[in-house]
Amino acid sequence: MKNVSITLVASGDARPLVEAIRADNPEATIQNLPSIIKIDSPQRLVVNADTVSEKLGRPWETQELHMSLVSISGNLSQDDDQVVLSWKN
Repeated sequence: MKNVSITLVASGDARPLVEAIRADNPEATIQNLPSIIKIDSPQRLVVNADTVSEKLGRPWETQELHMSLVSISGNLSQDDDQVVLSWKN
């Protein structure tokens, strides 16, 4: 089983995003490193816009993810409701 991963800039803007990812992906492992946050998950990781909006206390659009994004490992699928990283067979 190969992990997918997302790496974010460690900033105030990314904190609610990481909280939402943790809530929606309990199997994910999160590493807080100097200036970045690396999140790994087995095969699939989902970022739900509703969960991020709840953590932020305001509407959040999935395109906002790219403002904190450093890198990804996996295939990215994005629509208005969620961002999904996965390895497709």
